[in-house]
Amino acid sequence: MIGQLLLALSLLVGLHEFGHFAFAKLFKIRVDKFYIFFDFLFPMPNVANFALVKKKIGETEYGIGWFPLGGYVQIHGMIDETQDASMLAGEPQPDEFRGKPAWQRLLVMLGGIIMNVITGIVIFAAMTFHYGDVFLPATEARYGILPNGLGREIGFQTGDKIVKINGRPFTEFDDVYKPDVIMGSNSFYTVERGGQLVDINIPKDFLDKFAKQSADSLLVRPRETFAVERVVAGGAAAKAGLKAGDKITTVGGQPVQFFDELQAALLANKGKKTPVLVERNGQPIPLAIEVSESGRIGFERKSTLKLGTRSYSVAESIPQGVSKAFGVIGLQARAFAKMGRGEISASESLGGPVEIAQQFGGTWDWQHFWGLAAGLSMVLAFMNLLPIPALDGGHVVFLLYEMIARRKPSDRIMEGAQRVGTVLILALMAYVMIFKQVMKLF
Repeated sequence: MIGQLLLALSLLVGLHEFGHFAFAKLFKIRVDKFYIFFDFLFPMPNVANFALVKKKIGETEYGIGWFPLGGYVQIHGMIDETQDASMLAGEPQPDEFRGKPAWQRLLVMLGGIIMNVITGIVIFAAMTFHYGDVFLPATEARYGILPNGLGREIGFQTGDKIVKINGRPFTEFDDVYKPDVIMGSNSFYTVERGGQLVDINIPKDFLDKFAKQSADSLLVRPRETFAVERVVAGGAAAKAGLKAGDKITTVGGQPVQFFDELQAALLANKGKKTPVLVERNGQPIPLAIEVSESGRIGFERKSTLKLGTRSYSVAESIPQGVSKAFGVIGLQARAFAKMGRGEISASESLGGPVEIAQQFGGTWDWQHFWGLAAGLSMVLAFMNLLPIPALDGGHVVFLLYEMIARRKPSDRIMEGAQRVGTVLILALMAYVMIFKQVMKLF
């Protein structure tokens, strides 16, 4: 988790800062520093100043800081977290940020956001071309669904067959989780249960509860039959004689057809040597397997669900990449709108490095990694565009004011806004990184 988090943040922050750097260089503005992570104790630029690696090339010092929380470019003549108004006394010089026209300064400030948007689109498009779209046809969920705790709470039952979403038939099972459904108003599912149709409404507090789930906990999963794909060498199943291709039919005298039934039967017999009946080449084979205290016997299952795939050419992948990238932006905007209306609790929905790391998971999967990195790049672009002083969006607001009013805000106002914004960001960071994590312990 930590390795993937650091790699993703290093890549995305580095590209974000490169966007500022590139526009500054384009307009011949001096850049004093370009750092991945901070070489000081953010937000105090004069405390604990040291870098893990640094090298000066021309007028710019490039480096990797010790404080792994973002990064920065120090643009000469600009009020930010590294320099205040007292450092910018005197007349603006030709190579200073403050000496350039407002439209150039605006592009410099938007450079990081632009780069993150481009990065998100490129990654999504490349993944679409390389992997295509893998999906589960809705017809494959022929045995119904298996709900998690939240699914059961809102009304789903094991074996329900979802036949409509918001009153309309659907073709792909992942449509169940689409943002338009999860975040929509008055959304509902129609399920077939015992020969009758039942509507299950998504409650108003659903998103708050959904946000509390672990990253890999889906609302419902397709119920599926299974076979033995591989037996773990040296495990209890291998010692008892279980083989790849076997189909487990009973555990402790309890018939099992679905994988969730197997899990329940094993947990009911944990810590015991349990009679297990398997079907091998059409013949019943009795075995006695030692079930661990965690309800495991040591085999990998073969799913019986058949996935569908869609392939795309390079030309087709680009609009798909754009659509997926801006879909993330749309989702963020809708989430903030719901927070503003009080439909979602901001305290429950906001996450920090711990929650992001959990999204990556404990195993390294490049497809999963790049998908999350692309999404994070778009989230980073959206968050930086928010009109909060100390973020790019705050600088953009002041520059737009200058372009409309044809006069600059004073350096004192800019410095004060920077300090207020920094305090707000630090308070938010303290909440998601410290307070929220401590509260989870109680």
